[in-house]
Amino acid sequence: MLEQRIEQQFIDSADLKYQSAQALSKPIAQAVGAMLMCVTSGGKVMACGNGGSAADAQHFAAEFVGRFERERPELGAMALSTDSSILTAIGNDYGFDHIFSKQVRALGQTGDILLAISTSGNSKNVLAAIEAAHERDLIVVALTGRGGGKIGQVLRETDVHICVPHERTARIQEVHLLVLHCLCDGVDSQLLGEQENPT
Repeated sequence: MLEQRIEQQFIDSADLKYQSAQALSKPIAQAVGAMLMCVTSGGKVMACGNGGSAADAQHFAAEFVGRFERERPELGAMALSTDSSILTAIGNDYGFDHIFSKQVRALGQTGDILLAISTSGNSKNVLAAIEAAHERDLIVVALTGRGGGKIGQVLRETDVHICVPHERTARIQEVHLLVLHCLCDGVDSQLLGEQENPT
């Protein structure tokens, strides 16, 4: 019984990835283009999210700054969920809704990108970060699910929305991780050329 349940998890995850491939390939490619322009112009990608999405933001930043699958020059990226002193100071003095937006206003410069991750599309602190990014003329790459929520309503034409067509948080997060890997691979392939059968 348990083994069947586990097998079904794999099947459901694989099915959603197959279903999402065609729908998400275009916005992912747009996001790759925006990120490539950003980092080759000396800019950085600032990533934010809560819970599992915070972990995804850190995962992305690590692979950008370090490497993905091939050696290359370091790329500018940072996760806004990692400095406990900044998070607790802002959370205590201004409220949790401001923990990302104040960092975007302090650190964001024209040409940078905000990578905003929210499975529901309704995270208040991510929405506030998007508002701050727009004030600073940053492009926003938003990863959402469930139809995009409020984030889908506030994005501009110059932003990129990658919305996973599903309702379940775990499935959305699994596709988000694949999307982040596609972003890293796409930027690397544009910088370094195509590579067959990466190891």
